[in-house]
Formats: sequence, C-alpha cells, structure tokens
Amino acid sequence: MSERKVVTRMAPSPTGKFHVGSVRTALFNYLFARQNGGKFILRIEDTDKERSKKEYEADIIEAFDWLGFEYDEFYRQSERTEIYKEQIQKLIDQGYAYISKEEVKEEGQRNSVIRFKNPNKLVKFSDVVLGDIEVDTTDLGDFVIAKDLENPLYHLTVVVDDGLMDITHVIRGQDHIANTPRQILILEALGFQRPIYAHIPLILAPDKTKLSKRHGALATLEYRDLGYFKEAIINFMALIGWNPGDDREFFTKEELITEFKLEKVQKGGGVFNIEKLDWFNKHYLNKQPKEKLLSAIKQYVKFEDESVLERALPTLIERINKYNDLQNENLSFYSHVPEYGADDLVWRDSDKFQTKEFLSQIIKILETADFSSNESIKKSLWSFAEEKGRGNVLWPTRYALSGLPKSPDPFTLAYILGKAETIERLNKAYKKIESITF
Repeated sequence: MSERKVVTRMAPSPTGKFHVGSVRTALFNYLFARQNGGKFILRIEDTDKERSKKEYEADIIEAFDWLGFEYDEFYRQSERTEIYKEQIQKLIDQGYAYISKEEVKEEGQRNSVIRFKNPNKLVKFSDVVLGDIEVDTTDLGDFVIAKDLENPLYHLTVVVDDGLMDITHVIRGQDHIANTPRQILILEALGFQRPIYAHIPLILAPDKTKLSKRHGALATLEYRDLGYFKEAIINFMALIGWNPGDDREFFTKEELITEFKLEKVQKGGGVFNIEKLDWFNKHYLNKQPKEKLLSAIKQYVKFEDESVLERALPTLIERINKYNDLQNENLSFYSHVPEYGADDLVWRDSDKFQTKEFLSQIIKILETADFSSNESIKKSLWSFAEEKGRGNVLWPTRYALSGLPKSPDPFTLAYILGKAETIERLNKAYKKIESITF
C-alpha cells in the first residue's frame, strides 16, 4: 500500500439533496487525499433509476463547488453499465455467482436475480478508526449482487468501482461497517487489492439520536442560502469526531490539509450543535471586509441613505450570527419613520405631562450635541437622564427613533440616523404628545 498513490472517493447517491451530514465524509476524504498528494474522486452512485434525479446530482456538484472540494475525476455509475456487466459475468463464469429464480410475493411470479456464492468464512480487516474487526460471513447467506446483467446493485458496483479506480482508502461512516464483509468477499473473488478502511463516527443530534432535519440539519446549500460561510461549515464539520490534539478551533482549509490525521478520528459519535456552528459563523462574519458586509446586508434591509447603512453596520453585525438572522429583526425604522401611539412614549413611572417636557428638553440638548459618535451623544444626554430618571428620558427617545420597545440603545440609534433625522423624529414625537387632550 505504501507504494500506491493515495486515492480516495466520495460516492453520494442523487436520491435527495446533499445533506450536511455527508459534508464531513467528503471533507475527510478530500483532506486525506490532498495531504498525501493523492487523488480525490467524486462518483455519483445513480444505479437506482427510479429514485435518482438529475436535479439532485446538480445539487451535489454545486455543493462541492461551493465548499471548494475540488475533485480530480468524476464518474456516474449509470454510464458504467457495460463494465459492471463484464464483472458480473466474470463472477458467474468463475463460479463465484449464479442466477437464481425467486418468487416475488407481491407479483405472484418468479424473477431471476444474481447472487454471490458465499464461501462462509471469517473475514478479518483492520480499520484505522475502529481497530481489528472479525466477521463470520456464514449468517449473510448467498446475497444478491444484481437484478440481472443490466442492473447491478450497490455491493457489486461499489467494489468494481473501488477496484478499477484503484481506491486505496475507503473513508466512510460507521453505518457502512455491516457492508464491508460482503464487499471484501466480492473484491477477493474479482482479484482486486483490498483498500484500507476507516469508518468514521456517526454525526448525532444533541439528544444523541440520529441527525435529521428535525434537529436543524439541512441540505448543504440551504446553509449557504441562510448566510453561513463555507469556511465556518468546513471548520465546524472537521471538529466533529476529530481534533488536532490541542485547544485550537479555527483552521483554514489549507491548515486542515496539513493537520488532519485519520488516526486522531475518535470512535464515538460526534454531536451536531447548531449553536456551535453559529459561533463559528460569527467568527467568520466578523472577518468579512466592509464592502462584502454592506453588499450582503442590502439584500435583507433597504436603506435609502447609504451613510445610514454604514453607521448601522457594526450594530447590525453585532446582533446576528448569519445574514439570514436579519430577517428576524424589525429594522424598518432605519429607513422609515416608525408608527406608534402617543401612549407608547410614556415610561412606566412617568406621565404624559412629564414626557412632553422631557422630549422638549431632549430636543434642545441634541440640537447642539456632537453627533460624531454614539459616545459623544451619550455624553450630551446622560447627565439629564441621570437627573430626571433614565427610563423617563431614554425610553421616549428610543421609542421616538425606532417605534419599538426593543432596539439598539437611543444613543446608537441617534448616531446611525444622524442629527437631522433624529431631531425630526423627536419633534414628531413631541407633537404626538402635544396633540393629546390632557
């Protein structure tokens, strides 16, 4: 094996969108191949003619492109039927397989299938992650490898492809362990060299059950569309079931290629924690250039004044983990004068008379205030707020500017909106209070 060039493969079936749980398997195969100067193959296992769809294949390819998992070769099993046919015939001719007539209960008729003749022996293999494994294959019986010469099944196709593509390392999930003994029997019958196996731990939901959509696990490209960065996805997935042996958590793809070791993959299942993914994404969000942030945010929030957006940028980024979080924020007040009732302006310990007087004083203070930063605005208004009561002063200011009980603090709002807009909105609030019949 040491003289062979390392070749790994990822072999998804196009029967659904590329699930985020499969990203880690693809990543480990990719990292190992690149680390060893080898070859990484993407192989579409589309022999299931009824369930395989071209749109799912396109989704897989787009996900690989987005993540930056460059593959050296690409194959579709549906285009390799003659190759499988030749290998099945070889097994039949050499006595390793046979055609069996079997009754199909639902149809009340007998169909032919091709079965592999089980030699009923112990199969031993060494797994990089799990260690030595021994299986008595007697219980497997003579298992089906094809419906007929034109319709091979999974165990046959995967062995033929791995053998002819000279796959040196089969890195896949532990749910495939039960498949390995059958596949070893077939590859020995066909005379292929056995690859090195590494069955990596399953990815679990926080409650330690199987990862599913119910736990927030989506198709890979859905994360992209929600505003997650590929760097965050890769970094997060790499550390589920693997660690570098120290406390480091942030890695570039290039650093992972250098650091990744199959021997450091743990045996037990790793947990998919969406809060941890958000934490990683926040890290990469904070590293984005200003121009990219402004461009992305414009897709979610409408700003008529570009300068308002630039001043709002730090506050917006502080409140989100991913761009799509902006959809959950009521941000219309940045571009439109908010609507609210006069009663909303009154702090719980105050009344309409006091609020009217406070707003009058707030306007006078801010008309001469320094608006160069939220801190300078706070400095201008703070002593008045301390004197009259913070809630009495800050609550009507916040409500006048945002129309909401929860928003950024009034100093930040005033800075973002600018002096002219701030004074205009405060005057509107004053007129609302003034118009009330006391």
